[in-house]
Amino acid sequence: MKIGILSDTHGDLANLEEAAKWLVEKEKVAALVHLGDECNDTEILEQFKIRIIQVPGVFCSHYRDPVMPNRLIENFAGTKVLISHTESSHKNDLPQDLKPEEVIDKQEVDMAWFGHTHVLKIEEKDGILIINPGHLKSNHKRGYPPSFGLVDFERKVAKVINLEDKVTIIQKNW
Repeated sequence: MKIGILSDTHGDLANLEEAAKWLVEKEKVAALVHLGDECNDTEILEQFKIRIIQVPGVFCSHYRDPVMPNRLIENFAGTKVLISHTESSHKNDLPQDLKPEEVIDKQEVDMAWFGHTHVLKIEEKDGILIINPGHLKSNHKRGYPPSFGLVDFERKVAKVINLEDKVTIIQKNW
């Protein structure tokens, strides 16, 4: 099973569509996960006819709406994954929101996927694989290229991929 991870599109629908198309057509992902900012951007993903999982970004209007969960724990191929826009609690959280730092400290998940900072990373923290796929904005002030993530549960490898040339920027096996 392969899962595509997208984050921080901020209305850049062309980049979102390009990344999703590559993940669906080339990598044959089973689902696309959007980590927020902006959650309405995911409407463009409906054309791919696969499972879409999303959480809102902290400044998205949906973040204060208890109908759409701000954080989820999903099971992919026997691996429990925390899906969140932020790596830790945020001032805009609702009282019932999962607290990422607690979930990680208690080792309730095997992986944690975050966006928010636009800074890509894959690292292990106390046995939990932490992934931030970066962002998909064309114009970015922090100097990081548009990127997205791919997790292959069968091969046990996680990657962050440069949108422009589809070359792996960072990779980690677990």
